[in-house]
Amino acid sequence: MKKFHLVLLVLASVFFILSCSKSSSNTAPPAIACDGTVRSFITDVNPIIQTFCNQANCHTNGSVNGPGPLTNYTQIFNARSVIRGAVASGLMPQNATLTMAQKTAIVCWIESGAPNN
Repeated sequence: MKKFHLVLLVLASVFFILSCSKSSSNTAPPAIACDGTVRSFITDVNPIIQTFCNQANCHTNGSVNGPGPLTNYTQIFNARSVIRGAVASGLMPQNATLTMAQKTAIVCWIESGAPNN
């Protein structure tokens, strides 16, 4: 009888541990594919950064958050790898969600060398 209880306890423990593990159905953010379209810093990227990132307590002048201020081309260019990772993963912006088109504009602009165009 003790053997039966021991086996039952072991099986219940295994079941409990497996039921608490992360589900394999968690999916990564969708991949961002660049189609060769040239993205413009001035018309495609900067308006998104200024609207969603350059907010009070985020990335305005004097900011120490993440890569610091993102108020002009040089600051954005210097932070491009951090921006790319945060945007592609969906971690940024914190208080909003970018559309796939906005994410694509930023990521593809960076992947094309982040030109000042």
